[in-house]
Order: sequence, then structure tokens, then C-alpha cells
Amino acid sequence: MPRAALLSIHARVEGAHPSSWEDPSLVQVWGPRFSAYVVAKRDHAVFTVGRYPDDPRGRRVAEEMAARLHEVLGGRRITDREVGLSNRVRYAATTGTVLIRWEGARAPLVWTVPRPGVDPPDARRELARRYLHVFGPTTPAAFAKWAGIGPAPARAAFDALDVTAVRTPIGDAWILSSDEPELRAAPGPVAPARLLPSGDAFFLLQGADRELLVPDAKCRGALWTPRVWPGAVLVGGGVVGTWRRDQAKLTIQPWRRLSREERGAVEAEAACLPLPGIEGIVVRWE
Repeated sequence: MPRAALLSIHARVEGAHPSSWEDPSLVQVWGPRFSAYVVAKRDHAVFTVGRYPDDPRGRRVAEEMAARLHEVLGGRRITDREVGLSNRVRYAATTGTVLIRWEGARAPLVWTVPRPGVDPPDARRELARRYLHVFGPTTPAAFAKWAGIGPAPARAAFDALDVTAVRTPIGDAWILSSDEPELRAAPGPVAPARLLPSGDAFFLLQGADRELLVPDAKCRGALWTPRVWPGAVLVGGGVVGTWRRDQAKLTIQPWRRLSREERGAVEAEAACLPLPGIEGIVVRWE
């Protein structure tokens, strides 16, 4: 989500500020599984057209909804509620002709843009490549679930890439062949602490993949809750707890006893979060 995207940017890029998520180089789309995503403007087709339906009925629904949306909008920017097409309006997103602006508190603004000049199979292949690079080792089934597409197009996208089969503790999977040297290399230095927002790509995992990141079943239940996920607390590159925020109050639930230095690193990270309109974060430990 947009505000979560800001914290994800901050965790990875120096100099992030409260309006970084509004940079002109970024746009918002209804991306994988029709969730709100902040993506690079030049890549918006990858995250939209890359999920264009492979079946005739799905394509018909997407095209009809895009046409109706274009007609209703008439060049305007209005909220999706004012559009009056219910949540089905999101099906139009896979045509690549829809952009949104959502701040999290109100209904998102919606408008249309020209159709990107990219074929769906090409966009899907690039989407699969990026998924493999970020989440690999992984499988076509996991990609299909994440992207909200069918198993056949997911498999076809994998088959079109240069991938290498690997064995993991939870079964066979694939990586991009070009990523093998990096995966074999010794780990580099990690940040003392990071506060990742709900839904951050670092822990946007499903099924058995979660066991690799968080071996303890009780801790997994605390991080991947049935409803809105909390944020993840990283210390030394590993998840050590969860966090939630209510205005300027940030509550942390660690899974183990943290040293004074580790707590200091977490509190220092909390103090520099680029939260718009918030000054003086107060950390409470539970």
C-alpha cells in the first residue's frame, strides 16, 4: 500500500522522506491479486498487463470493464466508489489502462491512461523474472498464487526464462540462472535493525515458504495473522518480532530477549521513520 511502500523504500534506500512515495517516477496500480501497489512508472505494464487473463471469458470481462470505466470517467479522476461499478472495476486493471491514487484513509481516485504497447505474454514473462529474482527459490505454483493467474500461464512464463532447478529444505524449486553466483556468494553486511511494514516483500510469503523465514510455528502465527498483518522487526537481518503503530506510539513485541544494543538499534530505526505528520515516535516494548 502507498504508506507501507514509503516504509519499504526507507528500509532499502537512503534519504527517503515522507513524500518519497509520491515521486513522479512512481505510480499506483491494482497489482497482483488486485491489491494496491506502488511501482515504477515505467514498469506499470509489467504489474498489470502481466496478469492479463489467459482465458476468453477473463479477457472479455477485463475488456468490457475497461471500456465501461473509460466511458464513465470521461477523462475525469473520481473515486472508485463514485464510478459505481463495484469492486469489479478492478478487473480493468489487467488491460494496463487504469491508474489509481490511494492514501489509505479514503477511497482511491481512479483514471484511465493509454494502453501500454506490450503483449501480455512478454509482460507476464518479465513479471515472473522479477518474482524469481525477489522470492526465489520458488515455483510456478507459488508465482500463480501471488500474481492471481492460472497455473498454465504461470508455468509458461517460467518455461520462457533461463532458470536452474535447485533443492531446498521444503522441496524442489527454481531460481534465475543469472542469480546463482549471488546466491552462492557469502552474505554481505546487514543493517543493525529495520522495521518492515505490513505486506513488505521480505515476508510476503505463503505456505511452506514461511517456514524458511520463521521456523517457530508460534512466531509464524504472530507475524502472518488471519487479518491485517503487523510489521516485521529485523535485527541483524533476521525477524525477531512484530510491531504496530498508533499515531506516534509504536508497540514492539519481540520473540526473544534483545540486548541493550539491539534495542537501541531498533529504537534508533523507529526514530528516523519518515512518517508524514508524525514527530517524536514513542517506542513501547511488550
